[in-house]
Amino acid sequence: MARVGITAERLTRAAADLADEIGFQNVTVSALARGFGVKPAALYAHIKDVQDLRIRVAVLALAELADRAAAALAGRDGKDALVAFANAYRDYAKEHPGRYAATQVELEMVDTGAGIRHSEMTRALLRGYDLPEPDQTDAVRMLHSTFHGYVSLERVGGFRRHPREVEASWSRTLDALDAVLRNWPPA
Repeated sequence: MARVGITAERLTRAAADLADEIGFQNVTVSALARGFGVKPAALYAHIKDVQDLRIRVAVLALAELADRAAAALAGRDGKDALVAFANAYRDYAKEHPGRYAATQVELEMVDTGAGIRHSEMTRALLRGYDLPEPDQTDAVRMLHSTFHGYVSLERVGGFRRHPREVEASWSRTLDALDAVLRNWPPA
């Protein structure tokens, strides 16, 4: 029997919050149940298992990130769009580390709508650079790799041993990406 007030959506949001607190990989049905003051078995009326719960968090996070990217891109193109998108991505990762980690779940396992929408936002920022296929796909992969690599290294303190300000390096990274996108090498 489903517990009153507990829904799959509430569980997903609570799991996303928990992921931000304790880390995405540490989210369990037991930990979530404790937060609701119920036994883990009470949650299985709403979710299949921990994998289902984690996929739901990934879908939620990808949708949230796509919403932020869409808002950041509105009315912008070229370098302005690139900077706005990159900052939205980085800010989301800083504000929601567990949710951000969830966005890295293998996309074949995640609701394709959320993953596709996230990818479409990256392609939207590339419109100002007028890249044909397959160059656009290569650019999407380059941007995601750069953003994810920078955010991941920053999150674990990978840049703290150098006196150069992280913000200055981030700005220069975006300048370099803009230069590459404007001068994309011919095939």
